[in-house]
Formats: sequence, C-alpha cells, structure tokens
Amino acid sequence: MDKKALLLEILEEVKPDVDFEKETAIIDDGILDSMDVVDLVVSISDEFGVDIPAGEILEENFNSVDAMLALIEKLD
Repeated sequence: MDKKALLLEILEEVKPDVDFEKETAIIDDGILDSMDVVDLVVSISDEFGVDIPAGEILEENFNSVDAMLALIEKLD
C-alpha cells in the first residue's frame, strides 16, 4: 500500500464521513479537532515509523492530505 492510501485509511478511521482527498482546509474548517489531531499523530507515528516532534504539530502540516504526506516524507 502506498503512503497516500495508508494515510487516507488512517484519516477515514478518525472521521469516516469526510472525503479527505478533496479537503484542503481540514484544520481551518474544523473537520478535525485537537483530539483528532492527537489520534492522528499517534497513528501516523505507528504506521509510518516516524516521530512527529511537538514543533511540527502545526495547522499547516495537517490541513490537507498533501501537507501530511509532505510532513511524513520530511520526517522519514
């Protein structure tokens, strides 16, 4: 499974009713709240084997699937 497909699977577990491929303001639009982001950080860390430092838990890094993939690539 490629990284994008795995990330989409993780996101769908957090919020199954959202089409994350089309969303570009996941945080700004309130689709994910702070607890969702915490769950997401844990899941991404577990699934991709990356440690996400607190300084990287920023709105711009979690506002879209592409931003999250870029973060994962940067930390990988």
